[in-house]
Amino acid sequence: MTDIITIDIDGDGIATLTWDDPGAPVNTLGEASITAFANAIETVAANNDVTGIVVTSGKRGFIAGADLKMLRTLGDATPQAIYDMVRGLQGPLRALETCGKPVVAAINGTALGGGYEVALACHHRIAADDPKAQIGLPEAGLGLLPGAGGTQRLPRMIGAINAIPILTQGKKMPPRAALEAGLVDEVVTPDGLLDAAKAWIKESPTATQPWDEKKFRIPGGAVQTPKVFQHFVGANGHTRKATWNNYPAPQAILACVYHGLQMPLDPALKYEARRFTELAQGAVAQNMIRTLFFAMGEANKLARRPEGVPKATFKKVGVLGAGMMGAGIAWQCALVGMEVVLIDRTQDHAEKGKAYSEGLAAKRVKRGRMSEVDAAMLLARITPTTDYALLDGADIVVEAVFEDRAIKADVTQKSEAVIGPDAIFASNTSTLPITGLAEASNDAKRFIGLHFFSPVDKMKLVEIIVGEHTSDETLARSMDFVQAIKRTPIVVTDRRGFFTSRVFKTYILEGIAMLREGVDPMLLDNAGRMAGMPVGPLALTDEVSLELIHRISGQTRRDLGDDYVEHPAEPVITHMVEVANRLGKKTGKGFYDYPDDGPKRIWCGLREQFIPRREQPDPGSIGERLLAIQAVETVRCLDEGVLLHPADADVGSILGWGFCPFHGGVLSYIDTVGVAAFVERCDALAEAHGERFTPPQRLRDMAAAGETFHG
Repeated sequence: MTDIITIDIDGDGIATLTWDDPGAPVNTLGEASITAFANAIETVAANNDVTGIVVTSGKRGFIAGADLKMLRTLGDATPQAIYDMVRGLQGPLRALETCGKPVVAAINGTALGGGYEVALACHHRIAADDPKAQIGLPEAGLGLLPGAGGTQRLPRMIGAINAIPILTQGKKMPPRAALEAGLVDEVVTPDGLLDAAKAWIKESPTATQPWDEKKFRIPGGAVQTPKVFQHFVGANGHTRKATWNNYPAPQAILACVYHGLQMPLDPALKYEARRFTELAQGAVAQNMIRTLFFAMGEANKLARRPEGVPKATFKKVGVLGAGMMGAGIAWQCALVGMEVVLIDRTQDHAEKGKAYSEGLAAKRVKRGRMSEVDAAMLLARITPTTDYALLDGADIVVEAVFEDRAIKADVTQKSEAVIGPDAIFASNTSTLPITGLAEASNDAKRFIGLHFFSPVDKMKLVEIIVGEHTSDETLARSMDFVQAIKRTPIVVTDRRGFFTSRVFKTYILEGIAMLREGVDPMLLDNAGRMAGMPVGPLALTDEVSLELIHRISGQTRRDLGDDYVEHPAEPVITHMVEVANRLGKKTGKGFYDYPDDGPKRIWCGLREQFIPRREQPDPGSIGERLLAIQAVETVRCLDEGVLLHPADADVGSILGWGFCPFHGGVLSYIDTVGVAAFVERCDALAEAHGERFTPPQRLRDMAAAGETFHG
């Protein structure tokens, strides 16, 4: 334990506690490290020769937060064990700030969650000026709250009004922004960090936290002052509006701040520990930790990458098609340092594609996230052209042209006439089978699907589609490429619609089917949002484009012939496109109108064409139906081998189309409901609305055996 924290006392009596866990790539808060830290605090506090304390890190980052092993135990631990664990960290931090010696945190890199809470327990905080470092309390993003004093010390330091959005939204920020927000007291050059920390101690500052002083007053006013109390009322309403009461963490954080600030720190810390325990025992936190922390981490680390293939690097990338998708892919590749050849039919179209990156770079420069020099270097890496000969030397080519087999075949052949025999050719398609597209290739083994999501600069997911002939080497190298451009991959096999498009489509089609049944359109969309989806099914259909959905359905009908089964929603889509000429948001009219002078509103003719019935269903039943159809279709994807792992379904559903994060993803949703209860629900829906809800045999077998998807 002792080698996790080293103690160095200089000639001025300043003790530097260096946190450097030899058994981990980053410093985290775990049982061993907390014990080592507590022992180190006790040692220096008892040493009369020590005049002050510096807490810093021997690694590139400061302290990243909770240890993975500790997080994994939350789901199985008893409430008392969780409470004791939290109090076990609160104790050493309270001992640190009351040890009678001035303590400064020398934050040399990222300090998140419990790591930043360590800094909060110091009397002064100095951060190294590293724009890549992140400082903050992101626990709300995992369904938890800061449990080591974060909900109590931060508002006592910067005031409740300033602290509430940082805590409830789980904000993270680089050091300069943290200084502006009051999270740190100084920002200095990395080389001068320790000198600055020791200089502060030599100034003989107070060794008492402000909140331990008898005359302490909360910055900005106490809870019961009119201004602050009014802010709590507004924050409570805003939080409920934003979360639809699906996320308990922000409400618990507000309660901790409100009640905690009305009592001394020590009882306030006990209250915080109790509220943390309640959240940690809940399904929301366990779902979010499992998927957003562990499963997402495994995906980003390429846990299911084929073995035995050397790691690939990518220096030059070809992007075919300079529309919004191709332009976004070009930006992301150039952002990480790759040379990009951006090809379109005309030079003008190619230049417009590069202009998209110019706009994104300009925004970053304006916001201080990128220097003008770096922006110019990035843009210089993108070459807009019509000349396929410039693809020579490309490590990978990604086509993002129109969803037409003939066009895709043409650009495939033009590219392969230039690129080397080891280069990968990837198709960014959302629906067309990869195996069929690969027929145009000279070597189907190195042909693969890379389904990006729009806008690429914001959407983190890439769905990798393996064709019948795609080699393991091509898959492994493609995963390396996705990782290199800082996107999260999931791997699926080649079936119509793959996973994301296939399951996402069930959500919007089910909503449209309910419109046809007489469900009021506003009730329908609001019920979708109440259930946890980011956008209602009708509004989302407008975003995607009714015309596109109509065209895809027509293509699928032609491909399948007599095997095609029409969805109840299709007559509505046909009417909207072919009769009403309402194609979606891009034309300013779909299920909604999009006026230039105001917010969108439901098309007045919608209720005339699809008359709402007199008795409307309750929002809860609408939401259950919208979620159930996505979940049951996902299980079919597992059965058919489209999905290879349940975790990919959860990660893909959250990152791909925003499926309820508080449920942990689409298969975690079934686990949350209970497999047996979900089967019963689907049977009832199938009887009422059709065979599309019939649960696969896999679910019935799991229900009988008491199994779940995630154990």
